[in-house]
Amino acid sequence: MDKEITKRIHPETGEELERGVRPMLISYKDLNETVEMPGWYPKDSDDGIYSKEDRKVYGKALRRLKAKYEKLLLPEEIKNVRKQLRLSQEEAGEKIGGGPRAFQKYESGDVLPSRAISNLLTILAKEPAMLQLLPN
Repeated sequence: MDKEITKRIHPETGEELERGVRPMLISYKDLNETVEMPGWYPKDSDDGIYSKEDRKVYGKALRRLKAKYEKLLLPEEIKNVRKQLRLSQEEAGEKIGGGPRAFQKYESGDVLPSRAISNLLTILAKEPAMLQLLPN
């Protein structure tokens, strides 16, 4: 049976680290957001060590701020428009653009949509019948 590791030693300071979640302020241009950042932390400091999976939390939060700053649709807005259009993620990628896995990535926050995709989705949200004007 695998035992979950709950403690770790900092490679530089030798301090004992514990797995946890701490608030972290993330900034993009003039926007700020506090996210709950998972990582390995010393008892009396927020100076953590982050795994690849932990850094994905930071990356998604940063992309979200960038989308807000650039006035792009957010992941949940993209999903709402796609569902309003009654398209699967694969169908949306093929019909609207980006390829068969694009909407999966947009909706999970792993990738930002282009300005063109975001603008087209904004128009389609207001005028869903215009979807029929796009080539198959």
